[in-house]
Parts: sequence; C-alpha cells; structure tokens
Amino acid sequence: MTDRMDWEPLRRELDRWQAAGRVARLWLRDDDAVEPTPALETLLALAGESEVPLTLAVIPGLTGQALAARLAAEAGVTVAVHGWSHTNHAGPEGKKQELGGERPADVVLGELREGLRLLERLHPARFQPLLVPPWNRIAAALVPALPGLGFAALSVYGRARQDRPMPLLNTHIDIIDWHGTRGGRGEAELVAELVAELRDRFAGNDEPIGVLTHHLVHDAAAWDFLSALFAVTGRHPAVHWSAASALLKP
Repeated sequence: MTDRMDWEPLRRELDRWQAAGRVARLWLRDDDAVEPTPALETLLALAGESEVPLTLAVIPGLTGQALAARLAAEAGVTVAVHGWSHTNHAGPEGKKQELGGERPADVVLGELREGLRLLERLHPARFQPLLVPPWNRIAAALVPALPGLGFAALSVYGRARQDRPMPLLNTHIDIIDWHGTRGGRGEAELVAELVAELRDRFAGNDEPIGVLTHHLVHDAAAWDFLSALFAVTGRHPAVHWSAASALLKP
C-alpha cells in the first residue's frame, strides 16, 4: 500500500527531518462520536494497532453510558467536548455553527458547562477539558469565558493565531471532501498538504500538526488513506504521534 508513488514526497520530507535530527509532532482528532458503531470500531482498531493516540470529540447531548463503557479500556483514547448537541443555530444564509452569536451567551455557555461536566463524569480516565466547536466555529466573544467554565484549551481548524486568547490545539489536514463526494479526499492532494505543513514546521512554526477525521462518514478511500498514513509515519524516526493531553501540558 505505502509503496505507491503518491507517498514518496512525504517519505522524502521525513527523511530530511531525520537527517536534521528533528522530530515532527502529529496528533489525531476525530469528530462527532456519540455511541459505539462499526465505523468507530474500525477507527479504534486502526489507531490501536498503529499505536496512534486518538482524541475523540464527543457530542455531550447525544452520548451516554454505552460509549463510556466501550472506551473504558482504551488507554490510547482522549475524550474532548464537541459543543453540546451539534445543532446549527445560524440563519439560512450563514455558515453552520452551534456556538455563534444567534443565542444569548449565557445559554450557549451554560450548555458548554453542562457538556464538560457530563463528559468528565462519563469518561473520568479519558477526559480532557478541550473544546472542539462543531463545524470548527465559535463566536470570538465567547472564548474569554471558556477558562471560567473549566476548559483548558480550544481546538478548531487552521493555523493558530498569534493573539490567541487561550491555548489552541488545532487541526490542519481534513481528510474528508465535504464539498464533493463527502468521502475521502485524493491521496496525492492530502500528502501534498501534509508535506506543506511539515515544511512550515521545519521553518520554525512549532504547532503540532493535527489530522482531522470523521469516522461516521469514512468511505474506503478515507480508511485507506488513514491506514497508509499510519504505516508511513508510524515507523519513521522523524515522527511522533502525540496525545492531546501531552501536547497541552505547560
């Protein structure tokens, strides 16, 4: 699988890191977990076999004891807070978001507080006070209140701003083609994006590189890419897959 030419640019870039005595930090975030499903089992097995730590962004208002029981023995899994119910409150012309300015701030923050407490109770050994906003969007006015609710960090999509009001642990490579097939994106395109992120880090950006997945919508292409990615990076000395909890330590 990983001897395909599409992966050669990544292998060359990682060899450059190795020659320089450097190690790239990667992390894996998967969104929209609610309950045990065959797709979740596939993800857990793939990450576990590859020894890749997994951060599951769990939707508090839709989850329960079934997922908690399934994850209880999964030492490599971290649970983060994925909003409250993943409900779009934006108008018909606006971009989808649950944590926007369409509702009173105290209502939105109250839901987030309840979501944090619920997941902390359900997943005491796996929980991390990391907020993952649905659709990677949150109103800027809400962010300063997050530490007071108990959140230690925020995770959205894209490069972290320098003027960030709280710690950010972002994702940068989304493997799903949301505007087309809604399945896995092309392998060569994803490899090129990852190489570009690595080159940016080599030049001085110290952000960990976040890979974003959504197990519930994965098709064969998405699973194939993830499997190949773990195969190429998992045994390379210039890559370290990190848990969110480790990346958020002071």
